[in-house]
Amino acid sequence: MDLLWIISIFWFISEAGLSYIKRASIDSKDVDKSSLKILQIVIGGSVGLGIFLGMAGTGFINFYRDEAYISGIILICLGLALRWVAIFQLKKHFTVNVSIRKDHQLIQRGLYKYIRHPAYSGSLLSFFGLGLAFDNWLSLLIICLPITLAFFYRISVEEAELSKAFGEKYDAYKKQTKRLIPGVY
Repeated sequence: MDLLWIISIFWFISEAGLSYIKRASIDSKDVDKSSLKILQIVIGGSVGLGIFLGMAGTGFINFYRDEAYISGIILICLGLALRWVAIFQLKKHFTVNVSIRKDHQLIQRGLYKYIRHPAYSGSLLSFFGLGLAFDNWLSLLIICLPITLAFFYRISVEEAELSKAFGEKYDAYKKQTKRLIPGVY
C-alpha cells in the first residue's frame, strides 16, 4: 500500500475518533451554528473530488512529481502533528463542535501563545499537503479552497463565541496573536 494511503487512513481514523470522543458535554453551551456539519460536508466533497481528479490525471502537472509527492506527505504529517499538539494543549477544552463549558478557560500558552487556532492551522497544512501530493493543480485547488473557506466560517463562529464568553480578555488576546500563521495572519 502506498505511503500516502497509509497516512490518509490514519488521518481519517484519528479524525473519526475525535468526532466520536470529543463532542461537547451536556454541561456545555453548544454554539456551533452548523460549522461542524459544514466542515464535514465540504471536507468530504472536496477531498473526494480532489482525489478523483488526482487519480484520473485531470489537472496533472508532469514536473517535480516526486518532489511534490514527498513534500505533500511531509506537510500532511507536520499538519497532523501540529493539530494533535494543539488538541493536547487544550485538553478538556477541545471539542469538535464549537461550545463553551461552564468552567471554560482561555488557553494562552504553548502554541496558543502565538496563534489562536493552531489545530485549524494543522488541518489546513495537512489538506494543502494532500493536494500537493497528487502533483495536480486542480486537486490542490479543489481540496484547499473550499476547505479553507469552511474553516474561515468556523473560525468566525468560534471567535464570536469566545468574545462573548471572555470579553475584553479575548479581545486583548486577539491583539497579541494571529489567527493561523504566527506573525502573518
